[in-house]
Amino acid sequence: MERSHAEPDNPQVQNAIAQAVLYREMYRDGALESELVTGANAFLRRPKMEVSGGDRGLFLGATGRALELAEKQGPTPRAFYAVAVAHGLRANYFYLVEKSWTRALHESIASRKADDEVLRLAPQFIDAHLLHGVSEYVVGCLPAYMRLLGALNGFHGDKEDGIRELERVYHSSAGNRFDAAVILAAIYRRERRPKDALPLVQMLSRTFPRNHLFAFEQVQMYSDAGDKQSALRILAQIETALRARQPGYTRVPLERVAYARGNLLFWYSDLNGSLENLKQATRGADQLDLNTAVMAWLRLGQVYDLMGDHGQAVRMYREAIDTAPKSEPAHEAEMYIENPYRRNRKQ
Repeated sequence: MERSHAEPDNPQVQNAIAQAVLYREMYRDGALESELVTGANAFLRRPKMEVSGGDRGLFLGATGRALELAEKQGPTPRAFYAVAVAHGLRANYFYLVEKSWTRALHESIASRKADDEVLRLAPQFIDAHLLHGVSEYVVGCLPAYMRLLGALNGFHGDKEDGIRELERVYHSSAGNRFDAAVILAAIYRRERRPKDALPLVQMLSRTFPRNHLFAFEQVQMYSDAGDKQSALRILAQIETALRARQPGYTRVPLERVAYARGNLLFWYSDLNGSLENLKQATRGADQLDLNTAVMAWLRLGQVYDLMGDHGQAVRMYREAIDTAPKSEPAHEAEMYIENPYRRNRKQ
């Protein structure tokens, strides 16, 4: 019989604690959205996340404890799987939070090797294909010279194989099914397949109605699919939930909806509607996470440029720069101060 996750000697309990710490910090930084993998707002170009020493210690302590407990269980599939998860979490942490590429690569290699041991000992352990699929996809996306580095460690990478493994987990696994759905939705968006992503985020939103991130993701997917009206409909539903203070929506500011609507209308060239919503978002910029706030100022400047008011646009660009000076949107804003934004610019 499988151990209960409530038992103190279960390494996956420690992994769950570490995962909660990591996701909490990413949420605070506005970094839990599929924009991270589309290339338009790459996390690689974002500044380090500010994580307290206490939270860093909690994260590393939990993953360290997970590795210790897994080692005590001996060379079993579940022990190796716990090791793979712990190293995978550390790889994400060093990559996303501390921007330490070398340590992230080291942890990724350790995670993949442990996951390979799981599949060697128990090929039927479907959940283990989640990490394997992610590894295949990520390595397959790397530039050739970086794939060569992976090959030297035995990982060649194949995007399509990675997607197929994740789809297998989603369709076959009870344990990691929802994790696979989240990852697949982000990958489908990156691969410009919003119609494949939509059913996944719709399912996730129904299954986890208190998670507003899935609702916002639907807006992004509908927008990518060219369905402006459905995207606006979901935004209206989110706003209704916020005003009614429904569970899961009590801490989401209305300015977040205003930004999402303004950004959507910006891409559909509804400049008047975009202007109204972005002005609302920036009036309450202090209520927004840093990523959304700086993007709101940047978008507002771009709208003014498209409307022919470069003087006002410059004032908005300077607000973006002051909000997050080292961020990619701030660097973009600096460029538009001298050269007014035009729609045909590469985003």
